[in-house]
Amino acid sequence: MRVTAYDVAERAGVTQPTVSRALSGSPLVSDATRERVVKAAQELGYVINLNATRLRSGRTQVLAVVLIGREGERPTATNPFYFSLLGAIGAAAAEREYDLLVSFQHSADNFYADYQDARQADGMIVIGTTRNDEAWQYFRSRDHEGKAWVCWGAPDDDLRWVRSDNERGGQLAADYLYNQGRRKPVFVGSLEPGQRQFTERYEGFAEAWRKLGVEPHLVETDPALAREEQGARAIDALLSEGKDFDGLFAASDLIALGALDGLAKAGIAVPDAVSVVGFDGIRTGAYSSPPLTTIESDFDLAGRMLVKNVLGRIEGEPPESRRVPVHLVVRGS
Repeated sequence: MRVTAYDVAERAGVTQPTVSRALSGSPLVSDATRERVVKAAQELGYVINLNATRLRSGRTQVLAVVLIGREGERPTATNPFYFSLLGAIGAAAAEREYDLLVSFQHSADNFYADYQDARQADGMIVIGTTRNDEAWQYFRSRDHEGKAWVCWGAPDDDLRWVRSDNERGGQLAADYLYNQGRRKPVFVGSLEPGQRQFTERYEGFAEAWRKLGVEPHLVETDPALAREEQGARAIDALLSEGKDFDGLFAASDLIALGALDGLAKAGIAVPDAVSVVGFDGIRTGAYSSPPLTTIESDFDLAGRMLVKNVLGRIEGEPPESRRVPVHLVVRGS
């Protein structure tokens, strides 16, 4: 039979409310009594009923994480950056004694944002692609003053967001390419309105080069394509135009990996003829040929900032710092 708090109380020689107070850390219980209760609980194999505890506190101690994918895209095809970010969120939530409820959403058939209203979670974090316009419209429509949620990136600035210091990342990429002796830079990525983070990366990159008296060449990609294909097609376009370039900064690591593949097929040596830098810091980049030099966000801090901001929202506090620092990871490309 399941051991109850009443069994622990009988073994310890105290009342059931004293057991609850002792195991919840209440200062009303003496150290000697707490020690006796804990010992009795361990001897009986008693497990605290977290659901009952949470019901009494009015909190679920759960955070919902929604990972938005492209419509029709299987979760296994999700950008690996988001799995790294999800891991960081999970670690940060655990530090605050919160569990995660994770949902992959990609179409109107499975959009859902009412975790807080339905008492399934205390707050919500939304991450994933900004290319799913229908999903973002849905989450905007479900917003209200008391909703505790925050998103990573976000397609624009009217939502409660946390994102990388993208402009600084662009500057770091430009400085690195310049210090490698590159003078004919190219940026590869989409600057459409929904790709706010990519635009910020380009702006930081272009500003740094302009200060050096150089105007970087922009290759705008089709965001509807897989990112690896965007990078490969960008190389095809550059070679078809006869564009001379020796340094390439891609808006994401997956685009950069596609560019590396395109350069290899064209017989262009990396980094001898062209240096390539990505953005995201996904682990796959460490195993490309050559290994991809990249701009990486502080994943651990990103997770803590997202959790801190959503918990602050639960308490009615204003958002704190929202830019995650980035750094250059030099590899072989």
